Amino acid sequence: MRRICKRWACGILFATGLLLTGCSMGQIGEGKEVEKPDPKHPVTITVWNYYNGAQMQAFEDLVEEFNETEGEKQGIYVDAYSMGNVNELESNVLDAVKRKVGASELPNIFAAYADTAYAVDQLGYVVDIRPYLSEKEQSRFVESYLEEGAFSNDGSLKIFPIAKSTEVFMLNKTDWDRFAESTGASMDDLKTIEGITRTAQEYYEWTDSLTPEANDGKAFFGRDAMANYILTGARQLGVEIFSIKDEKVTLNFDYDVMRKIWDNFYIPFVKGYFGASGRFRSDDIKTGNLIAFVGSSSGSSFFPEEVILSDNERYPIELEALECPRFENSENFAVQQGAGMVVTKTDEKSIYASIEFLKWFTQDDRNIQFAVTSGYLPVTKEANNVDWICSEMGEESTNLPVLRAAVNTINHNQHYTMPAFENGTDARNVLQYSMSDRATADRQVVLERLRNGMSLEEATESFVSDDWFENWYQSVKTQLENLIK
Repeated sequence: MRRICKRWACGILFATGLLLTGCSMGQIGEGKEVEKPDPKHPVTITVWNYYNGAQMQAFEDLVEEFNETEGEKQGIYVDAYSMGNVNELESNVLDAVKRKVGASELPNIFAAYADTAYAVDQLGYVVDIRPYLSEKEQSRFVESYLEEGAFSNDGSLKIFPIAKSTEVFMLNKTDWDRFAESTGASMDDLKTIEGITRTAQEYYEWTDSLTPEANDGKAFFGRDAMANYILTGARQLGVEIFSIKDEKVTLNFDYDVMRKIWDNFYIPFVKGYFGASGRFRSDDIKTGNLIAFVGSSSGSSFFPEEVILSDNERYPIELEALECPRFENSENFAVQQGAGMVVTKTDEKSIYASIEFLKWFTQDDRNIQFAVTSGYLPVTKEANNVDWICSEMGEESTNLPVLRAAVNTINHNQHYTMPAFENGTDARNVLQYSMSDRATADRQVVLERLRNGMSLEEATESFVSDDWFENWYQSVKTQLENLIK
């Protein structure tokens, strides 16, 4: 756990732990009065997040600014902690809620995706923040970002959006240019999922032709988040895999839609046109094992500046970022991701203070400031402006191509995120690993067959059959059905 407060603030924050008397009232939302803090009777609120690196620094800087300005004016001091990664944060939150031995006290605010917020809400610890926001304040936000926190379907709002991300297509343009010059490949083909599949085959065959050895072509493309591909791909093709009505979850695991998704990931993967070897696909770009991938816009800072083939061989590369590709002739959906902030049930003043901090944090100029330094996207309508963001970043920023592509993806598509429900995390994990794990294992078999002298067609014949897809489909369908009973 990393604490982000300055030494000068520690004395102040300690002082706020003293029992103080007095009462100041303030209005929330459309006029309801609640008890609020003031400089003579301040409160300290704790925030748990999962930020690291540049994202951590960006959040830390804004917390410090709030404490020195608006926070001091209102009597609100923010004490923020990084709890590691998303999974570690979730574990700490659930341990605190369940009051496990050794667990920390539940914070006033914690960062969470909808599934974690849902789980904590089911235990009765989440504040409905809608009464604290006027209709005008709510109208500032991108609608789908607010809707993600309305998972209770009772008019309540349980997640305050502060920063979002989507997926974009990231390309090693240096190696692409060599390939395109030799083959005539066009970036227009990278706008669709089917176009990427065709291009990946062309790239494999082209790299294979550069050496005398057969079947040593290189993979072109990979994906970081398979669940996003399956969920959003299905939505583009007219199917919502998990739908909720009257608090009942329905599974829509359409056979034909899943086959199209399979044909554009599993099939090119076992043939060697797609790949995955490092922990993340940006790692595969760095080692030269891929030249393109779809990944989160918030991870753009990890795109390498060079390819390292060996201790003695490396070369610089240029990043090109495009809008996330869709299926041909499909509906325009793109994934919406990024944790929001959940306010926990404590005393009235602390709840008021928590929401005042989040309102301050999401003012347009500050939201863009956080976005351009952290790699995330703003959450307000006004701030999702490419020109405004570019002017704040400067034309020399390495993150600029990705943020431009991400904002265009958000502005040109409807947004999709998986709804929250019991066992939703487990269901998502089935989608995250079932196809990619099968593809990885089967690719190893194909490689062994190739080493034994088979042609690529012979080595993949059993894996590209209808029966092999049917086997996978029925297995995954059964797993999902068992989770949503």
